[in-house]
Amino acid sequence: MELKLAGKVAVVTGGSTGIGLAIAKRFVSQGAIVYITGRRQAELDAAVKTIGGSVQSASVDSSDTVQLQAFFDRVKEQHGKLDILVANAGGGSFMPFGQITEAHFDDTFSRNVKGTLFTVQTALPLLGSGSSVILTGSTAASGGTEAFSVYAASKAAVRAFARNWILDLKGRGIRINTLSPGPIKTPGLVELVGTDPAQQQGFLDHLASLIPMGRVGEPDEIAKAAVFLASDDASFVNGIELFVDGGIRQI
Repeated sequence: MELKLAGKVAVVTGGSTGIGLAIAKRFVSQGAIVYITGRRQAELDAAVKTIGGSVQSASVDSSDTVQLQAFFDRVKEQHGKLDILVANAGGGSFMPFGQITEAHFDDTFSRNVKGTLFTVQTALPLLGSGSSVILTGSTAASGGTEAFSVYAASKAAVRAFARNWILDLKGRGIRINTLSPGPIKTPGLVELVGTDPAQQQGFLDHLASLIPMGRVGEPDEIAKAAVFLASDDASFVNGIELFVDGGIRQI
């Protein structure tokens, strides 16, 4: 079987859990040399064991430009290039309008907007013609969700980055696309409603009732779409938003 990412060097930020972990696993299985980053070393160590193969980890806060520079300097020293960058690190939480705090806003935008911007900008010198940048968006940016406005706005900003950066990088052969998952069964999703298993399952059941396919997605379903965007199969795909959402934002 042909490996779609054979010999390519990839970075997946936020790669220790959930969607990022699934993407890293898929990339390694397709022949890539993968670096994963995250803020919690114990989770990174566990992820490396789970993924196996050609994977390394680094403890990096994607909103810290000094840490980002040190990390990409390491990638440059070891490989001299970067073929695939998945700017996936981020997150959010519910906060109703009228109760939004400055701390909530700053944390969400620092993780999702500042982190994405400076991750990609710091990596730019390593990205050459034919490279692929994938920004993790969200269906939340394309519709309304109660008590989720700050997160939705941050992901709308991520989508705007892709539209504008493809113009800034015109002629360099670097593709930038946004991959927008719908509700995906990850720790980050279920923990939005706390740690009680029954409450988490009720939340998943509610989300499933809203999705035309009648279920929430699995992280590996996002990972398979990421392989497409990262590979030469998507050589003329640039600036799009690829929804992998079971149809929830298509109705």
